[in-house]
Amino acid sequence: MNWGVFEGLLSGVNKYSTAFGRIWLSLVFIFRLLVYVVAAERVWSDDHKDFDCNTRQPGCSNVCFDHFFPVSHIRLWALQLILVTCPSLLVIMHVAYREAKEQRHRAAGGDDCRCIYPNPGKKRGGLWWTYLLSLIFKAGVDVVFLYIFYRFYRNYTLPRLVKCELPPCPNVVDCFISRPTEKNIFTLFMVVTACVCVMLSLIEAAYLIGKRCRECLLASSGESRWHSQDCTFSCAEPAGTGGQVFHGADYKPLTASIPPTASSPGTLPEEEEALP
Repeated sequence: MNWGVFEGLLSGVNKYSTAFGRIWLSLVFIFRLLVYVVAAERVWSDDHKDFDCNTRQPGCSNVCFDHFFPVSHIRLWALQLILVTCPSLLVIMHVAYREAKEQRHRAAGGDDCRCIYPNPGKKRGGLWWTYLLSLIFKAGVDVVFLYIFYRFYRNYTLPRLVKCELPPCPNVVDCFISRPTEKNIFTLFMVVTACVCVMLSLIEAAYLIGKRCRECLLASSGESRWHSQDCTFSCAEPAGTGGQVFHGADYKPLTASIPPTASSPGTLPEEEEALP
């Protein structure tokens, strides 16, 4: 497998991810993929060759090794990494589909036509569901593989000595594992990093759901406020009156009483009235 090409494809998810998604991506590359390629693969390269049993019975060591190690750690980790990263590639394919659809729409309607996806990478509509389901799938894959490792290797550790009595072994034989302490350290390291990735995926899923619920609540509150304002305006001005108010025939407008002043003609001084 060409891990360089695989890493290059997966790194395109970085620009479509949230902050939690970028942390998850860095954790997968640095603490899982690079550790797998650089160190872990070499540690388990001699697991079958150096599995020694204190017998020369033909086929005994092969049967005992297959019984205690049904699936190699390396192959399980490789399958886990592939399944965990496939949903991220699905997000890239969904964004590429949106971009291609937008280009076909512009080619058919011209540059002045209305855009279907103004921002193809924005997590809205189907892309939001694709991203959310990818997070749930990634967390589920890690949990399933953690359970598989626990079932195959109790407490995620390898014993130094195993006793085997399966045929064709003549009796109970002792078999010794190569470098069990180093393998236990790498196993626990990979288990811890997988648990952290599960937590990050669940936190990011909760963040997306909470953000979406907040946007819906704000939108609904804005619509209700706008509706209440419309009702207030419609009640203040009756329909068809144009803002005018009509009164009955016996209506008398109120007039303010103005006190007489010296300039008023009906209020001359008494001295002027006595003149001939």
